[in-house]
Amino acid sequence: MRTPSPSIGYLMAAASIVLVTLAQLLFKSGLIALPDMGHSLSELLCALRQITHLQPLWLIALGIVGYGGSLLCWLGALRSLPLHRAYPLLALSYGLVYLGAVLLPWLNEPLSWSKTLGVVLIMLGVGLSQSSGKPGNHQP
Repeated sequence: MRTPSPSIGYLMAAASIVLVTLAQLLFKSGLIALPDMGHSLSELLCALRQITHLQPLWLIALGIVGYGGSLLCWLGALRSLPLHRAYPLLALSYGLVYLGAVLLPWLNEPLSWSKTLGVVLIMLGVGLSQSSGKPGNHQP
């Protein structure tokens, strides 16, 4: 069986990252529209009966579908990329989720310099992990 090219792996990883980012934003969008669920099963069932429309549940369901799609794309990425190249790419979703949460007005997430700096550092770390140095080559 032939191993797919690395470019297909990077494409599949990118699709996985986008899908997991969308899933997180859909989860949050759906959850903020739901009433307080409480902590017991009876409170949860009562709260679900109070929902006047199904949009929040559809958003959450779409998020679950997004996670499933992300998993399938991730499996495709792992098929053609070494794990040491693929796994750090997942960290890109942190930056994308933060960006989406700040830019989408209904999520009402504040922009913070310290969080933005943290995301920038994560992105730099991903960039360093993708550098062309070969595994096992340690330069002083």
